[in-house]
Amino acid sequence: MAHLELVHVAPDEPARPRSDHEVIARFIERGSTVLDVGCGDGALMRLLARQCEARARGIERDKTRVRTCVGRGLAVVQGEAERDLAAFPSGSFGCVVLSRTFQALEHPREVLRQAGRIGDHVIVSIANFAHWRGRMAFLQHGRIPAPQMQTPGWADSDILRPCSIRDFAELARDMRFTIESAVPLSGGRPGAPFAQKLWRPNWFAEEAVFLLAP
Repeated sequence: MAHLELVHVAPDEPARPRSDHEVIARFIERGSTVLDVGCGDGALMRLLARQCEARARGIERDKTRVRTCVGRGLAVVQGEAERDLAAFPSGSFGCVVLSRTFQALEHPREVLRQAGRIGDHVIVSIANFAHWRGRMAFLQHGRIPAPQMQTPGWADSDILRPCSIRDFAELARDMRFTIESAVPLSGGRPGAPFAQKLWRPNWFAEEAVFLLAP
């Protein structure tokens, strides 16, 4: 895997950040080192560099997106999370982020385990497939629910693991992660943070962002 060099990000006029990205930025300590797994076009990395002075690096499997990131001065390499995270030394980042990436993985448990080995903290944002609208759609029409922030239908979506907020929380605890905080999102707006009481966000949140400690 190619060596990751930190590159200065040239400033430009930022677009409004994605709602989960705004929450993630609140969890990042100023000056922290961050690995963005499945970094896409680098929007989160740019936000963290600008807002948190984070030293962000990224790994992305799509060649076109990697070229876009490199063209923007970002330290991004092409790679597969399920294969290449094992090459990173333990404790090499302050935080590992999987932003709308976790549910697109074939082996999410292994990637989460590696993320916990690599980072002092892990941040994961997921779509909530137990949202009440999805439950009603399945009950009334027998159709697989699609979270509001996911535009493609089920046949075109990247999501392989349609879990709920409760599902993910139980997985994290089963893997001995501590849920330090979690923020529900609905309509792009964050709600009150939660860590233990899951019933309300599991019903009413379209998405959630988890802050985990290994």
